[in-house]
Amino acid sequence: MRGPLFPRRAVLALGAAAALASGACASAAPAKLEPLEVVTDKGRTRFMVEVVDNDATRARGLMYRTSLAPDRGMLFDFKTPRDAAFWMRNTYIPLDIVYIKADGRVLSIVRNARPKDETPLPSGGPVLGVLEIPGGRAAEIGLLPGDRVLHRIFPRD
Repeated sequence: MRGPLFPRRAVLALGAAAALASGACASAAPAKLEPLEVVTDKGRTRFMVEVVDNDATRARGLMYRTSLAPDRGMLFDFKTPRDAAFWMRNTYIPLDIVYIKADGRVLSIVRNARPKDETPLPSGGPVLGVLEIPGGRAAEIGLLPGDRVLHRIFPRD
């Protein structure tokens, strides 16, 4: 004879919640990607980025990801400029963290941030956005402070 369904459902629900909290399950819906361009002395480089623009999505960021394609990234939209500091808690891949001023110019870059490191990595001033791309890509494309990031959240000249 089978036992009651409620305990079985409760166990399944708790298991699913634990898997989601640990990052073991991927999101059911694929992330919406938007184009973003970076303009450097070497030329233009296009990325397709996930935009995170609320506290919950910004807090999770790229945590628990095990890979990130060279042409992918995540753009953090703070809506209003602020000082920012990122860390790499529960982040399994090295990242370049690009701090971007309200005018779309790069303020500073943290290159090859170490996975799982909880050391705060400050922006060095107020930023409207932060772009995370695979570690080493900023150097590959010649990205430097003062370079331009083109995306809908930054005003165009």
